[in-house]
Amino acid sequence: MSEERAKRRLAAVLAADVAGYSRLMGQDEAGTLARLRAHRRGVIDPQIAIHHGRLVKTTGDGFLIEFGSVLDALRCAVEIQQEMAESNVDIAPDQRIELRVGINVGDVVVENGDIFGDGVNVAARLEEFAAPGGIYVSARVHEDAAGRLPLSFVDLGDQQFKNIARPVRVFALTAEALATSPKVEISRLPKVRPPRSTLRWAFAIGILALAIVGGTAWWLQLAAKRVPSTAAAPMGSASLPAVARRLSIVVLPFFNLSNDPQKQYLADGITEDLTTDITRIAYSFVISGTTARSYKNKSITVKEIGQELGVRYVLEGSIQPLGRQIRINAQLIDTETETQVWSQRYDRDIADLSDVQTDITNQIAGALKLVLVRAQATRSTNNPDALDFIFRGRAVLQKPHSRENYQEAIALFERALALDPNSPAVQTELAGALTSRVLDTFSDTEEADLDRAGLLVNRVLAANPDRPWAHYVKGSIYRARSQWASAADEYEWMIARDDSDADALQALGQCKLFGGALDEVIPLEQKAMRLNPLDPQIANTYNRIGLVYLLQSKLDDAIPWLEKALSANPNLSFVHANLAAAYGLSGDRDRAAAELEQARKLRPGAFQSLALIRARGQKLFGKNPSVFGLWEKSYLAGLSKAGVPDE
Repeated sequence: MSEERAKRRLAAVLAADVAGYSRLMGQDEAGTLARLRAHRRGVIDPQIAIHHGRLVKTTGDGFLIEFGSVLDALRCAVEIQQEMAESNVDIAPDQRIELRVGINVGDVVVENGDIFGDGVNVAARLEEFAAPGGIYVSARVHEDAAGRLPLSFVDLGDQQFKNIARPVRVFALTAEALATSPKVEISRLPKVRPPRSTLRWAFAIGILALAIVGGTAWWLQLAAKRVPSTAAAPMGSASLPAVARRLSIVVLPFFNLSNDPQKQYLADGITEDLTTDITRIAYSFVISGTTARSYKNKSITVKEIGQELGVRYVLEGSIQPLGRQIRINAQLIDTETETQVWSQRYDRDIADLSDVQTDITNQIAGALKLVLVRAQATRSTNNPDALDFIFRGRAVLQKPHSRENYQEAIALFERALALDPNSPAVQTELAGALTSRVLDTFSDTEEADLDRAGLLVNRVLAANPDRPWAHYVKGSIYRARSQWASAADEYEWMIARDDSDADALQALGQCKLFGGALDEVIPLEQKAMRLNPLDPQIANTYNRIGLVYLLQSKLDDAIPWLEKALSANPNLSFVHANLAAAYGLSGDRDRAAAELEQARKLRPGAFQSLALIRARGQKLFGKNPSVFGLWEKSYLAGLSKAGVPDE
């Protein structure tokens, strides 16, 4: 690279791309390209001009922009994400064009108009890590913006990115900042004269943008009316995502006001269905029901809940069964001001329960001036007794999983199916329980369970192809049979429509792990942790992250994550075995032997010879020879050093 052509300079670099671009192109290539061009003309290009940016290059679904100022880069990103969010309000989730944005400041090399170097590479990695609609920045950007822009950031900690030698401290822009940051009027461009050709281009784009939006003043009024919301803040080791959501909410367990504590299952069932329904609200960020249940009977204010989970709203309520009638009270509370946004009481027949839940969701959306996305197929049964058995079965599955609990839950779902054999909800719940029993190794009839689950869920999807839970169960059937690519397709279908589904993210992470896409595992697991930071099964998530690092021979990263998994649940034999392998490779034979002993105590006969362990590994990794090779060189080699004999 010659000195005449190449120059170095400090620059703020903004990298952005379209989330799910391949999927969008597969669905509607011409329509996607047309909408992307419209966003470029009406939103992206005008904002680049307003904030003195230089469009370095485009990459089909992405673009790279250089700024002389960090503040200009941030302002530009915020404005773009705000307007993109507004344009997506009435668009179905699986058809939205949403950008992921990363911003870094650093030394760049300029040659023939292009830019290179670590400053660019880090911005690109931040963009890849960002959630759809989000803006992720480096520590340097955060430091330069502190106190100079009214923006709130969430610290996501140090992250190790591919081909970046050192960890990068990542900060994410909160949804509140994206929702409330003031817009810059196109007519108020600073009077700095760019080259004449650039000025003509910016003027033409500005006129086009004004024609599209009907005047800048209208945009400013609309921005002022936005309902502010916060993205989830970090909690412990699991940081919640900072994305441009118009609503962040947790549905707390509804109280059972009846004299019969056995009716708690009914309150829990209503809570679970409402949590699912709330995700239909545009731009909603919904905390997992598993984390929400940890607040049951806990003495804590809604303000404290908002701070712990990083949510703007709490939905809480109560149920009181009165014979065949039910009274439901629900209220939506702003966690920042602790004021009531909306409340309602319903006295209805139990047979109308699904209608009440739908009504609550609709009214919440109306109260927040948001819209509902395309409704799912009918979720529940019209038979109130069948619905009762569904809620009872779900309540049993919320207990620690055991052979006996699975038998009880499956029996309850069977009774529901007998009452309403054509209900999609009943068929899916039964299929899910049968499949989970196999995955948790509590089934004595694995193939029969999976075959029946497959028949049930295929029947549901044939009539209702848009049911997310049915796709999850189908993915789990594939997962139980180690068909990782097919399972991943089902989970990716779900995430494309609702990227707040922590269960789907975790399951997809497992598929990517055993399917050989190691680089994709950790970001998926991290997103799941942000959505479900109090997941009682979070040890499995920690373990998957640790196993990825183990396979990559990054022992300094693997050991802390595996230790963390054991702190969350010391009764997992496979985690002890993974840790034994990690310690064995690190040269700590004593700790390796101690972890191996614990693994053998918890699962007698499972870790007696490398030959038996290799046979199990071939079932998991066998279709991916490269990853199987990594597994042999790390896990098996480590267990050998821990004391596992060859035969």
